Amino acid sequence: MSKRRAVVVSGARTPFVRAFGKLLKVDTIGLGVSAVGNLLEATDLDRSEIDGIVWGGVILPGLAPNVGREIALDLKLPHSVEAYTITRACASGLQAVTNAVSAIERGDADVIIAGGSDSTSNAELKLPQKVVHALAPLAFGKASPADVLGVLSQLMPISVIIPKRPKIAERTTGQVMGEAAEDMAQRNEISRTSQDELAVRSHHRAAAAVRSGRFDKEVYPVELPNGKRVHADDLIRADTSVEKLERLRPVFAKNGSLTAGNSSPLTDGGAAVLLMSEEKAKALGYTPLAAFRSWSYVGVDPADQLLMGPALAMPKALERAGMTLSDVGLVDMHEAFAAQVLAILKMLSSDGFAKARLGRDKAVGEVDPETFNVHGGSVAIGHPFGATGARMVTTVANELAASDKETALLGICAAGGLGAGAVMERVN
Repeated sequence: MSKRRAVVVSGARTPFVRAFGKLLKVDTIGLGVSAVGNLLEATDLDRSEIDGIVWGGVILPGLAPNVGREIALDLKLPHSVEAYTITRACASGLQAVTNAVSAIERGDADVIIAGGSDSTSNAELKLPQKVVHALAPLAFGKASPADVLGVLSQLMPISVIIPKRPKIAERTTGQVMGEAAEDMAQRNEISRTSQDELAVRSHHRAAAAVRSGRFDKEVYPVELPNGKRVHADDLIRADTSVEKLERLRPVFAKNGSLTAGNSSPLTDGGAAVLLMSEEKAKALGYTPLAAFRSWSYVGVDPADQLLMGPALAMPKALERAGMTLSDVGLVDMHEAFAAQVLAILKMLSSDGFAKARLGRDKAVGEVDPETFNVHGGSVAIGHPFGATGARMVTTVANELAASDKETALLGICAAGGLGAGAVMERVN
């Protein structure tokens, strides 16, 4: 029997905008509804053809955590369209896509929408467990009026029951991700100047993609509750320069090198990818853009180098595809921090790293800057945690279809010491 192949047919995303900005009133479900709704409209897909939705997210709403199913219901898709939601930190969007690919290639489905969304602006404040435990008898009607004073006494002093400000910190180490990236920069001798240079290049390439119309078939407007629309990304800075960035102060360490200019910003947004079996795509009259040869997900010690996962996952994905780095036409890596990206590139080119971490005699290889993040990355475009992987898949699929490149290597770091890598190929 010939192996079924899942193909990327199309992708769509919302504008990526700064948190607490233009998309403040649109939660993660609304962002997903916008991305998927625009994808369906752009492809004119008969909704009865959809088998399921796989959705990724990190900041999940407490009362409706299965965002994928809520998207299907809000869009009034057929009730038969099943859906589930997954979380793998910043790699959630890619995980959703590869889960969909697996299901299609196993024969479990023919048409799946995969993607992710996150609204940092609508992150929920968590009540301390002391408050939850104290109020539980009242909430469930099991306390008498006389018990109320006793409950109130458990909530003193007031300082211990005030909700804490959410932080992107590791539960096991308490370290904020930016602090981990700062350690990574020092350990791998990544200079402030090199970080700022990478950030500037990311902004300039993303701005060039916008000017050329490259993102026109990827970015679709979001309608706000007041009827107005948000049409475009608002984080890309075409006029930024190293001179401007070098004036910014470090934000994670007093004498550090990571700034707001060379780190990905808190972002709201959603992205969706339409995947089908190759046979189904052809039967419905769609032209496939790309497919997956392989992928890999890995874990590392969060107390070591939290964000080094791609340096292990990307080589493993290449190996599973029967390829080397020199075979790859494009490399697209999530830019959580410029320092993290530069550290990963340094690891891939190091014989010592290959021997110590990969069990190889020689380095994976040098990544050509001309084929790396050719349309910019997360430092410029933004990073809604659950959406980034789907954004990358969409951009890479379109680039493979439009260029003479045959393959692309993707890499994503994620909280918890996780890393992801994938190899995509053009469908001829």
